Amino acid sequence: MDNLQKFITQVRGRLFAVLVLNNLIIFGDWYIMHKLFELEGMVLLITLFCASIISLTILPWFTTRYITEPTKLIWQAILHIAPDAVNTPAPDIKKHGLGHDLVVNLVSHIYQLASVVETVEKTAAGRPTDFKKNFVANSLPLPLMVLDKKQDILFANKPMLDIIKRTEAETTGQNVYSVLDLSFGSAETLDKWLASAEASQAVATKMWERVRLATTVGETVPQFDLAAYYNKGNPDGFETMLVLFDKTKSYSQDDQGLSFVALAVHELRTPITLLRGYIEALEEDLEGKLDAETLGFIHKMKASAQTLTGFINNMLNVARIENDQLVLKLQEDKWADIVQGVISDEMLRAKVQGVELITQIDPNLPTVGVDRVSAYEVLANLVDNAIKYSGKSKKVYIKSFINQDGMVETTVQDAGVGIPTSVLPNLFEKFYRSHRSRNQVGGTGLGLYLAKSFVEAHGGHIWVRSKENVGTTFGFTVIPFSKLADEKKTGDNNDITRGAHGWIKNHSLYSR
Repeated sequence: MDNLQKFITQVRGRLFAVLVLNNLIIFGDWYIMHKLFELEGMVLLITLFCASIISLTILPWFTTRYITEPTKLIWQAILHIAPDAVNTPAPDIKKHGLGHDLVVNLVSHIYQLASVVETVEKTAAGRPTDFKKNFVANSLPLPLMVLDKKQDILFANKPMLDIIKRTEAETTGQNVYSVLDLSFGSAETLDKWLASAEASQAVATKMWERVRLATTVGETVPQFDLAAYYNKGNPDGFETMLVLFDKTKSYSQDDQGLSFVALAVHELRTPITLLRGYIEALEEDLEGKLDAETLGFIHKMKASAQTLTGFINNMLNVARIENDQLVLKLQEDKWADIVQGVISDEMLRAKVQGVELITQIDPNLPTVGVDRVSAYEVLANLVDNAIKYSGKSKKVYIKSFINQDGMVETTVQDAGVGIPTSVLPNLFEKFYRSHRSRNQVGGTGLGLYLAKSFVEAHGGHIWVRSKENVGTTFGFTVIPFSKLADEKKTGDNNDITRGAHGWIKNHSLYSR
């Protein structure tokens, strides 16, 4: 039971006792006057009325003083530290009975807050804050780190030192990127955000979810949420504050769930491959022998098996990316052939949904440097999404061309339901699905996450434009093979090896 609830229970008990006493006084008055003095009628009523008046006058007076005593002590504590109060002594809270624990707790908090205000006032007056003596900094149960304008560490509290497994001497004065080996789930890492804030903002805040921290001894503290505060030109010299929120338990459960699902779907690959083989064999052997309805059933079976295969591949690729085990080998290839291959495979799916795929491929496209399998999956995911969300338009446009930057760009456009503006910033996050569509259209929320990971591993860029009830356009770029000539090539086929990483480190960690 917390202090407030305990106080409420005590007050409730005192009020109950007062009400019982009031009733006893009235009952006692009636008993004495009626039984002993044998008063009756109007005289008896007058005596009872008088007893009630006396009881209702005296009891509330004593009760109010008793019950409001905790409020008086707290008010006295506030006046004691108030700058405009004169000679108000500190309250004596040691002997108080009613609400004692609550009063002690609140008065202690008042004195602590007064200490913080005093520290702030000293800072404003030009006296620098000493974090080693700062109550808030040292008492904060969360890992806290303070940086100067060079992003060197001025202070790290004990929880932070325990996390990074370093002493105060080994931490203070060091650059933050040599101490915190952070990995982020997006391209906006801490160093990039700070560089942007320094260039354009006086004050900025930022929150990251699922940040991984590797310790100096090689151990991994799985995942945290990270909050950062930036204050340019702070007079005390501390421009950046970092606070970590330990989410290891909850995020580890998610990772374990993903690993289990990946293991489960891996076991589905063989039966699904057999199923697709039998469907294709039936389609070939019975060609021309089936009526339109039966042939339609086979087409739907084939499309469903293809969808399930895509789901299995997505889950396995996500698991590989999360464990930094997915390696892409970029080779010289004809982009038009890859696009046509995707369109050919998606044609059956589109036909089942009643959607027409319309392609426009620039005939002068240069060869590109891609991993054919992953590039195929990117375009297939985008086309599949366009088919699912095409709405009543029933037309999807796929275009490939050379953009103004000399990159090979491909767009997939539909005139369907569109995407709400509030959803767009989170669209490429793992498992993210709009609450408006997830109950209407099936999916895992992995396709766009994988597409972004694959495109960025190729050195390209993926983007989206959308408007509700108007349509959506996805686009991505791949690099012409001629622009990759300077990269180191290994293997008999001159492969260019790239990793699709789900976790992005601070680049500054490697440049210092």
